[in-house]
Amino acid sequence: MEDALLAWYGEHARDLPWRRTRDPYAILVSEVMLQQTQVARVVPRYRAWLERWPTADDLANASMADVLREWQGLGYNRRALNLRRAAQYIAAQGWPEDLTELPGVGRYTADAVARFAYEQDVLPIDTNVRRVTNRTGARFGPAAAHALMDLGATICLARIPRCPTCPLADRCPSRGSTYAPLRKQSRFEGSFRQRRAQTLRLVSERPRRFSQLDGEAVEALRKEGFLALEGDRVQLAEFSPS
Repeated sequence: MEDALLAWYGEHARDLPWRRTRDPYAILVSEVMLQQTQVARVVPRYRAWLERWPTADDLANASMADVLREWQGLGYNRRALNLRRAAQYIAAQGWPEDLTELPGVGRYTADAVARFAYEQDVLPIDTNVRRVTNRTGARFGPAAAHALMDLGATICLARIPRCPTCPLADRCPSRGSTYAPLRKQSRFEGSFRQRRAQTLRLVSERPRRFSQLDGEAVEALRKEGFLALEGDRVQLAEFSPS
């Protein structure tokens, strides 16, 4: 099966900018951005991010306000906070042998950096890879990592797989199957998540008075380490006035 998959990948590989580098920092940025965000949205933001902060040292020295402003639109701001913290760790101590020691880096992200930057003999298991392996029942080696990701993203889809165009269909026990709808994320518009995002955006522009903001959102962001409250003044937790 792997030979057929790799042959298909040779003709249908997605041309993604993070696949043209072995820089572990650039790959870490891409993997963090890709968490719960579509590839098409990530590509331009990834390029802009690396143009602004091309190294971990550059990001480590960036202000929290600048990082959050650059992250706007990607969602889940804690990813930006953890990425900056990881850069600070790397700038101070270098890359750890166990990449899960980096803030916000779990097993998948650590394996992805290990594979794509250092070419270690490990297969990163993301949602797409897991779906393909579960449906086919086959075992694939690390060399098939990008191919599995692309197959899962474009052919072996979650609900209605495109089996007639799949290079593995002839030997796949799940061929022709459809699947129940995945649980959808709650609506963003009008949600508390939106209120939090709006509040964080306002404070990242400049400190604000508590009375000017959504108090419930401020309190949630304060508990999460994003904001600090001094009297009636709300500011980023690491904000340093000029």
